[in-house]
Amino acid sequence: MRGSRFGALALLTVCALVPTAGGAVAAPPAVAPDGSALQAALDRVTATGAIGAVAEVRQGDAVWRGSSGKSRLNGRQPAPANGRFRAGSVTKTFTATVVLQLVGEGRLRLSDTAERWLPGLVPALGGDRITVRDLLQHASGLPEYTDGLLDGDAPRDRFRTWTPAELVRRAVKDGNRDRPLLFPPGTDHHYSNTDYIVLGMIIEKVTGRSYRTEIDQRIIRPLGLRDTRLPGSSPFITGPHSHGYEPVEKADGTLVPVDFTTVNMSVAGAAGEIISTTADLDRFFRTLLSGSLLRPAELREMTADTSGGWGLGLEIATLPCGTIVGHGGGTPGYRTVSFHTLDGTRQVTVDWTDWGTDADAGPAALALMTAALCPS
Repeated sequence: MRGSRFGALALLTVCALVPTAGGAVAAPPAVAPDGSALQAALDRVTATGAIGAVAEVRQGDAVWRGSSGKSRLNGRQPAPANGRFRAGSVTKTFTATVVLQLVGEGRLRLSDTAERWLPGLVPALGGDRITVRDLLQHASGLPEYTDGLLDGDAPRDRFRTWTPAELVRRAVKDGNRDRPLLFPPGTDHHYSNTDYIVLGMIIEKVTGRSYRTEIDQRIIRPLGLRDTRLPGSSPFITGPHSHGYEPVEKADGTLVPVDFTTVNMSVAGAAGEIISTTADLDRFFRTLLSGSLLRPAELREMTADTSGGWGLGLEIATLPCGTIVGHGGGTPGYRTVSFHTLDGTRQVTVDWTDWGTDADAGPAALALMTAALCPS
């Protein structure tokens, strides 16, 4: 599966190996990011397997934005620094933010069950015990709906339109029989995209409008994220962008890269369909962590590590200089990490394209992230 089915990029596992100092990252010095060092770090991402890579780094009010490599395999045009990309499971933080806004408005409770809002959707043996909190922190026990649906991160039927109910049924039903939960709700942690498909459906039930509309009206438009959208069944990335590729096996067993830039990401839905840019993602997280999108109580809930490296819609990791929060994502051909200090004063978002070669650009991306968030 090459990672995560629209999910995290094993970043927490890598970060766990780094000696930690604990605590929040200190406020940044009033100096501009070291552009030459950051460019060298970004170039290592492409030197170790990526076709192209783009990044934005913010330290206080100072910004560095760069690109490395090409926009197409065997092409000549450089990867556009302002290019759009599929950010995969970074979508989950947007979805979680809307859910927590509804909690703050008193329209939803973290203790509400899936069964209350979506009667009969999830197995009877657990639906009345799976709470909104469980869904947000991947503690529901719901199986993964993408099993058998993808080759790597690529949908087997790349242009099919999926409804959320169809995706959930894949997770919870085996024919006409209920599939068992992986564990009793709230007792363990298992990353599952199914959790966020269900949350998207709960948003629609509570508001009467789709999660796409709610994210657009509550986050994308107010923040002026002009290059961010939830494409639904539209398979296209508009505007400047690099191309993403997935490995496809030929009859003789060799792998060849196939362009998967055009793909219907309704298969990812509220768990991973978003298209964005490095600048827009940094702006979103900066606004979120500043407290402008959530009340203090809900923001504290979101950023509290209560499930082994997970908050409510956030990944929480530790670097040598302290705690960082954000999310990673993987979709056909695109890999994204977007991480930030708890106060949002230091930020880094990196996206790179590859096609599943033996080389792994992930460690180089982690090194860039560390350099950006923990400058010496």
